[in-house]
Amino acid sequence: MTGTPTRVLVLNSGSSSVKYQLLDMSDGSRLAQGLVERIGEETSRLAHTPLHDGGGTRERLAPIPDHAAALEAVAEELAADGLGLDSPELAAIGHRVVHGGLRFTEPTVIDDEVIAEIERLVPVAPLHNPANLLGIRTAMSLRPDLPQVAVFDTAFHTTMPESAARYAIDVETADAHRIRRYGFHGTSHAYVSRETARLLGKEPEEVNVIVLHLGNGASASAVRGGRCVDTSMGLTPLEGLVMGTRSGDVDPAVTFHLKRVAGMSADEIDVLLNKRSGLVGLCGDNDMREIRRRVDEGDERAALAFDVYIHRLKKYIGAYYAVLGRVDAVAFTAGVGENAAPVREAAIAGLEELGLAVDAGLNAVRSGEARVISPEYARVAVAVVPTDEELEIARQTFALTAGGATEGATEGGSGGGSGGMSGNAPENTAEKVNA
Repeated sequence: MTGTPTRVLVLNSGSSSVKYQLLDMSDGSRLAQGLVERIGEETSRLAHTPLHDGGGTRERLAPIPDHAAALEAVAEELAADGLGLDSPELAAIGHRVVHGGLRFTEPTVIDDEVIAEIERLVPVAPLHNPANLLGIRTAMSLRPDLPQVAVFDTAFHTTMPESAARYAIDVETADAHRIRRYGFHGTSHAYVSRETARLLGKEPEEVNVIVLHLGNGASASAVRGGRCVDTSMGLTPLEGLVMGTRSGDVDPAVTFHLKRVAGMSADEIDVLLNKRSGLVGLCGDNDMREIRRRVDEGDERAALAFDVYIHRLKKYIGAYYAVLGRVDAVAFTAGVGENAAPVREAAIAGLEELGLAVDAGLNAVRSGEARVISPEYARVAVAVVPTDEELEIARQTFALTAGGATEGATEGGSGGGSGGMSGNAPENTAEKVNA
């Protein structure tokens, strides 16, 4: 091989799963993708799909005891397609990391200091950061010579001004325990806001966008000129919109009430609000297709769940319109946002005075392409923009490590050209699923 290596492997490591894609950044094409799930269980599953030659999906059903074994199995599948991890064409490995706190404002080349900081953030991301670290350590053991980059879900939201990021609680207590609004889904919000600007034929710096990432987890963001100024998720992904199993916004006193009156423990309340609430709590389903089917059949609980979901969504659109002052586009993305036309129609209905409208014919079209679904007369564009978090992670990883940026990547140091880890809080800088 001659020239600069252009391939990037993207890893998204969960507590019992690893999702991966191999991309060629010379043209953004995908070479392979796959999923390892049920890691540590009696029967694990690896589904691998080579994409560069039109091959079909291959499946393995066998015990995979840990993340090290999972990545070794992934490496074997890639090697079988001539895409092995030992290839000189592999430029870097990019890792999705859910929580970067305030220190990580950009993609960052991983070293011991970065790993230690991700570990320090485990108390505010106990379900996600430990799993992300497992993937990082395993990949580094397999390719210690290769630049490894962390791309943080929270990074895009670190531009929020303090007025949006602060909770109105005692400052000393908040600072001592890192209590503030961080936001999540940042990689998706960054990608979609930029792609929305492209769809409108403008630069990101020229456009104000409200991004609605509607999946099983759901979040909204207000993006002014390419920079996030507010987002609906907070200290954790629980705050904000109604989600598949999460409540979204709720009076904090509900927790005290449940403890005192119902005798529930903190752990029980945590499970209630994160896993037994949202659409599931309201009607027993978190698949928007099934909810809409039930609504059409006259099911009152499903209708209530849908109405609560839309009410919260509409409220955030209005709030972020006020935050931005001028809105050029509202962009729907992720599993529900991209596929559920009734959700888009209901969320925009009644907002005509704000310059928002949906064309019924355009809204009904099913497509994997970014598109405008508002009528020509609408003052604000309403768009459907498929998200691509893996491509965004690969882009950020390749931009950081290509050429001279890779020099010294294995020698440590996360400042300067190696990423965006800062020791200070920023100044006032003004999963596609069915539900």
